[in-house]
Amino acid sequence: MAATSARTRAAGTTAPAGPATGAGGNICYADTSEALNREHAIFDADRCAAVNPSDTAPALIALDAQMVIRSSSGERVVPAEDYFIGPGIDITRMTVLRRGELLVAIRIPGTFAGARFYFEKIADRNVWDFPLVNVASAMVLAGGTIQAVRIAANGVAARPRRLVAVENIIRGRARSEETAVAGGAAAIEGAVPLHHNGYKVPLLRNLVKRAIRGGEDS
Repeated sequence: MAATSARTRAAGTTAPAGPATGAGGNICYADTSEALNREHAIFDADRCAAVNPSDTAPALIALDAQMVIRSSSGERVVPAEDYFIGPGIDITRMTVLRRGELLVAIRIPGTFAGARFYFEKIADRNVWDFPLVNVASAMVLAGGTIQAVRIAANGVAARPRRLVAVENIIRGRARSEETAVAGGAAAIEGAVPLHHNGYKVPLLRNLVKRAIRGGEDS
């Protein structure tokens, strides 16, 4: 489960001026015009521009997974969507795990059993690598109409991002190119790219469109 709880990625955690925000400091070295911020966040980068690198996280969120956490004091269950936290909550933690707690199991409910599931990842290399952007979706169709859907993306913010606005727009509509275009546009609303990662905006839009269509041949 280590890949699920992977640390955020940043260009560096220390510099002569002091540690970066992700290491407990007060400076985000990625959010400058000189920074190598090609891989960094396009959403919610006001305090830290590092991104969550997990491929499994958006898939778990799309499937409405439940994270089972255990400690000496007992057990608690947290939805995958709430398991990951951003710097606005705690700059030093990427998940809700507290000291002394372990993630011991992941439960996948039957909510989307038999649904259409889609996952796609874009990385710099065609071998094992962290994602630049990835997207996962679970969709229930009835006669070509989207009855239920969950979509999540990663590599675009400090925590996996559930695309609720996209879900709300495409739910109840036909699975069509028109619906895919509307969903892709909703996915990038509010994006604020840094100096070198503007490519992530159209990349996210197009991945969401493909997820809605079910791939380029759908």
